[in-house]
Amino acid sequence: MPSYLHRKSEERGQADHGWLKAKHSFSFGNYYDPRIMGFRSLRVINEDRIAGGGGFPTHPHDNMEIVTYILDGALEHRDSIGSGAVIRPGEAQRMSAGTGIRHSEFNASPTDPVHLLQIWLLPNQRGIAPGYEQKVLPAVADGESRLDVIAAPDAPDSAVTIHSDASITRAVLAPGGELVAPVTRGHAWVQVAKGTLSVDGHDLRQGDGLAVKDATALALASAEGAEALVFDLA
Repeated sequence: MPSYLHRKSEERGQADHGWLKAKHSFSFGNYYDPRIMGFRSLRVINEDRIAGGGGFPTHPHDNMEIVTYILDGALEHRDSIGSGAVIRPGEAQRMSAGTGIRHSEFNASPTDPVHLLQIWLLPNQRGIAPGYEQKVLPAVADGESRLDVIAAPDAPDSAVTIHSDASITRAVLAPGGELVAPVTRGHAWVQVAKGTLSVDGHDLRQGDGLAVKDATALALASAEGAEALVFDLA
C-alpha cells in the first residue's frame, strides 16, 4: 500500500532578499531542517520570484542535474560552456553540472517579475561532462487535461535528458479534469505549481508537495484546474 507525506506550502523554508523571494521545499541555503533534506534523488525544489532586473550572478555548481521550469515571465541563462538562452513558460531547461560549470540567471525583463521552479536532482553518475539543453513542451489546448514528460533519462524529443534515475512529468488539469499518472520507479513527489489538486484523495493547493512511497500510479483530479510536476523516483 502507498504511504503519503503532505508537505504544506506554509511549512517550507523562506528567504527574502528583496529582489528574490524564495520558498524551499527541502533544506537549502540558510534554511536547514535535518528532517527534510530531500526525497530519494530529489534534492531541491525552490519556488523563486525574481524582481525585474534581478538575478543570480555567475556562480559554480558540480555533480548535480538542474532543471528549471518557468511559471510566469522569462529567465535568461548564460554559462561557462557557451550556452546562452531565455526560457519562458511552456519550455524546460536542463543543466548538467558534472565536473563543474559556472552560470548566471537573470530576469530577462527589467520591470516584470519572473516566477519559476528550480529543481536539483542527484546524478546517477558523478564526473560527467557538463551540458545544457532546452526544449519547447507540447502545447496545451484550452479545456484540455494532459500529462507530458518534461525530463527523463530516456526523454522523448519534446523533453530534456537528465542523468538521474528519475523523470519529471507536467500534469495540466482543466477544471473538472482527471488523469492517472504512472509511477514506474516506486516512489513519487507531486509539487503543485498552480491551482488545487487531489492526489489519491489527498487535497493539495499551490505550493504544496506530496511524497508518495510504494506507488504504481497516482489518481489526479482538480475541480478548479491545476498545473503540477510529478516526479517519478527510484
